[in-house]
Amino acid sequence: MIDRLEHMEQRYEELSAQLGLPEVITDHEKYQKAGRALRELEVPVMKFRELKQVRQGLAEARAMLSESDPELRHLAEEEIAALAPREPALEEEIKLLLLPKDPNDEKNVILEIRAGTGGDEASLFAAEIFRMYTRFAEQHRWKVEVLSLSESGVGGYKEVIAIIEGERVYSQMKWESGVHRVQRVPATETQGRVHTSAVTVAVLPEAEDVDIKIEAKDLRIDTFCSSGPGGQSVNTTYSAVRITHLPTNTVVSCQDEKSQIKNRDKGMRVLRSRLYEMEMERQNAELAKTRKEQVGTGDRSEKIRTYNFPQNRMTDHRIGLTLHQLDLVMEGRLQPIVDALIAHYQAEQLKTGNAQAA
Repeated sequence: MIDRLEHMEQRYEELSAQLGLPEVITDHEKYQKAGRALRELEVPVMKFRELKQVRQGLAEARAMLSESDPELRHLAEEEIAALAPREPALEEEIKLLLLPKDPNDEKNVILEIRAGTGGDEASLFAAEIFRMYTRFAEQHRWKVEVLSLSESGVGGYKEVIAIIEGERVYSQMKWESGVHRVQRVPATETQGRVHTSAVTVAVLPEAEDVDIKIEAKDLRIDTFCSSGPGGQSVNTTYSAVRITHLPTNTVVSCQDEKSQIKNRDKGMRVLRSRLYEMEMERQNAELAKTRKEQVGTGDRSEKIRTYNFPQNRMTDHRIGLTLHQLDLVMEGRLQPIVDALIAHYQAEQLKTGNAQAA
């Protein structure tokens, strides 16, 4: 571990020096790349330097224990008592910082929510789940933009697709993929019986052109009249777009904008991200197996969470977490759940790493 940290510290110093070079300052791409690499190294390097200071302080204090002056020995004992607990704590922090990073953590996400079993009640819950994520995004100052929306007759959502843009969105949102089950008494229920409905959530890292290359010859693009809310343009102009990726038969539709060009651009963002996810799944079959053993696959067919309204209870089935604060969760207070999932995943990674080292 020490060798790796020393290498990171050396690289950190090199990058710091690079950022001051005129040829880097004047080249926006080089400057951005060096700056991003520097930020990734900054926290582990600072923690390593703190650990070295603590170890040096402990060594000096322990050397003072052999002094004949009682006052010096007392000072040394106090110094050791203050520094000794910091050493193992810093070592644990650094171990977590050195865990393999998900290459998608920095990306924006494409969020797809679809009503599942439960009819109208499921569509109403889909709208509430989308509102929950919108509130969560507001807390992080992320931007949410709807790409596609299909409403139900009761004011819910049959399907909503949105992009969430901001700092490290995927690192926080990736845990939300799967089936979200709701238990409550629907407004239309006259007997007061609790019904169970479900929605599916998919969180895809937004792919860029460099991540996935799409050939024009592999696309079929159809236009049609948009439907649903939208004023005079609805059903009068061919602004809606349906894009089919022929090799994979992946179909994306977008009709949120009045402009065909804007709908096409949005549709391509969704398509690119879906193809990127398919490619990542193909490349990382072994990684997916490992993650399944840790916190579940995150697959949208897997029931990950239950929202029980009568008991104000939310249960995350992957890690056995139960909170009796469903009202706060539905207002977007998801951070305790996300933090618990991250801590569980990191603990499993550490366990796996220790077992391999042994």
